[in-house]
Amino acid sequence: MSKNLQILTNGILKENPVLRLVLGTCPTLAVTTMASNGIGMGLAATFVLLCSNVVISALRNIIPNQVRIPAYITVIAGFVSVVQMLVKAFVPSLDSALGVYLPLIVVNCVILGRAEMFASKNGVLASALDGIGMGIGFTLTLTVMGSIREILGSGTWMSGLDGLFPFLPEGFKIQVIPTSIDPFSIMTGAPGGFFVYGTLMAVAIYLTTPKAKKSSAEEGGNA
Repeated sequence: MSKNLQILTNGILKENPVLRLVLGTCPTLAVTTMASNGIGMGLAATFVLLCSNVVISALRNIIPNQVRIPAYITVIAGFVSVVQMLVKAFVPSLDSALGVYLPLIVVNCVILGRAEMFASKNGVLASALDGIGMGIGFTLTLTVMGSIREILGSGTWMSGLDGLFPFLPEGFKIQVIPTSIDPFSIMTGAPGGFFVYGTLMAVAIYLTTPKAKKSSAEEGGNA
């Protein structure tokens, strides 16, 4: 049980796909102008991660090694197509917000990387847990990045969330910074994305670095 729990939780921080493995950087920077976009992309990627990991793990002894990458991409593309059709049908606003980055989940390094590094070498249960854990880590990272950039860059939080959850009132958003104050609009652009990404990566590295290494690094710096 402890091993399964470790697999499930690894992707949240210790092996976070964005902040520690540095995978999926392009969609991370592109869609995190709003927190709701991060949630939507994260949920879509988590679904594809879980399903593709399970299928690839189940077929790992059948797929010839010479064609494993094309086979993995075919499996992933099938589930991405399902997600894209569901999003277009039920959450069209999210489909418009994510644009080309939704179908590009097919070649997202997070999903293909986990298929190659984990699902192809482990059982179905472990692969399912890995997919869920990595998906949670991916979703949390995108949501936190989107929240920081939206609050500082637009003054609001969770705008557009009504597109994901129809029970919310139309035009739902939380006004964090008063409208009388001009927002830091650069945060919704590329420079702001890189700044927030680098800051979160530094925090993740600090939190996952053993204390012994921190102490030796500090002593070296003082010397």
